[in-house]
Amino acid sequence: MKNKSNNRLAVKMLIAMIAGIAVGLIFMAIRENLGSDSSTWQTINNILFQDITATGAEKALGIFYICGQLFIRSLQLVIVPMVFTSIVLAIGTIRDASTLGRVSLKTFGWFLITSGCALVFAGVVGLICYNGGLFNTVIEGVEASTGSTGSNPLNVILNIVPSNITAAFSTNTGVLALVFLAIVVGLAVNKLGYGPDCMVNKLCKEVSEIIVVFLNFVVEKFGPIAIFMLLSRTFATYGITYLKPAVAYVVVTVALLLIYLFVGYPLFLAARTRLNPIIFIRKIFKVIVFGFSTSSSAATLPLNVNTNTRELGVDDQIASFVLPLGMTINMDGTAIMQVVATLFLAGVGGYSVSIPSLILIMILALIASAGTPAAPGAGAVILFTILSGVGFTGEAAMMGYTLILAINRPIEMLVTSLNCVGDSVAAICVAKSEGMLNEDVYNG
Repeated sequence: MKNKSNNRLAVKMLIAMIAGIAVGLIFMAIRENLGSDSSTWQTINNILFQDITATGAEKALGIFYICGQLFIRSLQLVIVPMVFTSIVLAIGTIRDASTLGRVSLKTFGWFLITSGCALVFAGVVGLICYNGGLFNTVIEGVEASTGSTGSNPLNVILNIVPSNITAAFSTNTGVLALVFLAIVVGLAVNKLGYGPDCMVNKLCKEVSEIIVVFLNFVVEKFGPIAIFMLLSRTFATYGITYLKPAVAYVVVTVALLLIYLFVGYPLFLAARTRLNPIIFIRKIFKVIVFGFSTSSSAATLPLNVNTNTRELGVDDQIASFVLPLGMTINMDGTAIMQVVATLFLAGVGGYSVSIPSLILIMILALIASAGTPAAPGAGAVILFTILSGVGFTGEAAMMGYTLILAINRPIEMLVTSLNCVGDSVAAICVAKSEGMLNEDVYNG
């Protein structure tokens, strides 16, 4: 019954995605035909798509915007308690210290392997495109970005340890600090040997069960409708004007992301676990659709956990540790996008790129992607830290950076799907190596 219910949900999400893109493209064509400044389009936009929090939108209805945001906020509501309780339970209930150590090392090892391969893949293809002149794009009529400030990517390391414990629980953007606190609490509970019946574990378990009930209701009842509205609005408000000057960047990035998603990950999975990768793609597809629609790894985490434990056979302890941790530091898609974007901006700005500078770009992308909040649009904003690190901050490069901010939304949507699937692959591989993968459930 659960498999039938999950399959129905996946079908509904797929239909919602296709319908949302189709309706969005229709409205995009209407916008291009009427002109974005025409009174007719402004009326349509104010009724359906307008961001009602924007300046000058006091009288707009923004029906699609409101419905989409209500859904995303419902998911974001439980990010902090879900991440904290799942990691505390995952660590606190493992009695064998050697098992905990192995799981941690294997998890970080898989994150490094998949991220390293993603960076090398993006770096090699991006450098070929750069040397071939594909990124020597002339951008006209785009003003340089203002108000952005760069920072040392190594600040990510400092932000791991919060200076105020309440601050870590008060925002969804500082998940790395929250993960640190959860690991500390889980290790302390484990060290003290309180057992599963201690107050901390019981509280975390009960909170986790409440979260699951809430999320199942939200995702199953409102997920397909919200996906339709989110995608319709994204494509309807996304004009093709900005895409033309940077079509090479968009095509190359999307191609790399799709190849890594549907070829790279299945190869990793088949090589390490000997499992059928087609079954994996079929079952994880609704996570791909959901991540693409919401453009938020954090919002997709609940569905990812549910899919891995109920359909892919990953043990609860492994999934509860690997997936929230992966959501915060395992950003393969973000790393690919940032490497290609940096090389694109190097071509736009007239900067030379050597092998040593490419290696520096890849290292900075690895660090920056690990500190990227699991929220829509964060990857393109964090990109500025890489540009600052390699010195690509000239006027032409900043014009190109502004262009990326304008066109990157669809790419960020695909990036999110890649990030979520990468976490799932790591969870399956770690569970398989620990004998904590139910292959009957996986193959069922």
